[in-house]
Amino acid sequence: MSDLGDLDATAQAELVRTGEASPSELVDAAIQRIEAVNPELNAVIIPMFEKAREAAATALPDGPFRGVPILLKDLDGALGGAPYHKGMKALKDAGYVAPHDDTNIARLKEAGFVVCGKTNTPELGLLPTTEPEIYGPTRNPWDTTRSSSGSSGGSAAAVASGMVPVATAGDGGGSIRTPAAFCGLFGLKPTRDRVPMGPDVGEGWAGLGVRGAVTRTVRDSAAVLDVLGAPEPGAPRHAPPLSRPLAEEVGADPGKLRIGVRTSVPTGSAELTPEAADAVASVAALLSDLGHTVEESSPEALDDDTLVGQFFPAFGSWVAREVDAAGEALGRTLGPDDMEPGTWVLVEMGRATPGPQYLAAIEWLHGWARRVQSWWSGGFDLLLTPTVPEPPIPLGQLASTPDNPLAASMRAAELVPFTIPFNITGQPAASIPLHWTDDGLPVGTQLVATFGREDLLVRVASQLEEARPWANRRPPVSAT
Repeated sequence: MSDLGDLDATAQAELVRTGEASPSELVDAAIQRIEAVNPELNAVIIPMFEKAREAAATALPDGPFRGVPILLKDLDGALGGAPYHKGMKALKDAGYVAPHDDTNIARLKEAGFVVCGKTNTPELGLLPTTEPEIYGPTRNPWDTTRSSSGSSGGSAAAVASGMVPVATAGDGGGSIRTPAAFCGLFGLKPTRDRVPMGPDVGEGWAGLGVRGAVTRTVRDSAAVLDVLGAPEPGAPRHAPPLSRPLAEEVGADPGKLRIGVRTSVPTGSAELTPEAADAVASVAALLSDLGHTVEESSPEALDDDTLVGQFFPAFGSWVAREVDAAGEALGRTLGPDDMEPGTWVLVEMGRATPGPQYLAAIEWLHGWARRVQSWWSGGFDLLLTPTVPEPPIPLGQLASTPDNPLAASMRAAELVPFTIPFNITGQPAASIPLHWTDDGLPVGTQLVATFGREDLLVRVASQLEEARPWANRRPPVSAT
């Protein structure tokens, strides 16, 4: 069980290809690992073990990950015939089941992955912690008193603890990168429109929302994105095509790059902790040792303090639409008793936002994104920042009550000032696990490339991974 759990998805797939292991052996071992550690972490909320065993024993598609066990985040992609709750009380109470596969999930199945269950997520993925009222908190395997972040916190805790080598994730403001940072994983947010969101959605949150995965190794993330990233007929847009598969970029020479570094928190919205500053300094030094030019520089537009005022009308509108869509699926209008106070206040805000005000906010955000991206046109290849301004936070810090429904959103804003800008710009960004605090907590650092350049991120991330390997580090709560 533990020996197989030590292998990443690429290595497990190779065992199946060479006949050294069967899909059933991989899946049975993953189920044992989930059963061993999930009671302590609460990462997997919907086990699907018998269906996984049945799938592994049948003729699986002969894809690149044939027989490899995977967990699906209970958001950011529906699995037809399975519960789909998105952290929402109303959907869980109704026993809602998704009518069909979303495109990204269908592609994972076609690649041969075997779904073993679904992972915990905050309600509608709105917070950078995974503590939904309906399922309870997911605990961080590095310290079970702390958050695994969100909204892909269940997936991140599952992969970090060795339950499975890969789990799906999504990112509308940092929800791939912040869980990766809190759990010591590699988390790559793709370029906007790289991964289609069909068949029911053209774009999520006006393009801020993207889908992907969290993994222990760079090569796994690259190969999974190769599976997910093909254009979809009928999609409104698609990201610029890559010159070759991302898996071929792993280990490729990135050349000598010019990399800007920023540690000051955008608009002064939070305090940068010494641990986060140390992480950036350490990675900057390593990049310099690898031959890159590293200097303090970053887009001036990141300090535009009018961003928040423009963002919230759009944010509230997106949340209101998410709730309306859930109500349509259930055949009724949802109200405050159907969701957490922090969600409901955003719904009220969105429903009170006139259409012209929403469109004006989107236009402003588009203009701001152009100003941010112009920095890359000035000769820089990458931007290095903290992923989160602080190490993993204690559970319970992001809670809302009817008396203070915006409390969680206000605290959340202090955790995502480095990540959410690049959802707005649509640029690819990755959290890389190269630093741990003196008391053993992971602290991620973020690299951001210009639009469409996941290939460059993969080259540099794999260079860093080779120089300072992280995949064999194990948290105190681990099945391997």
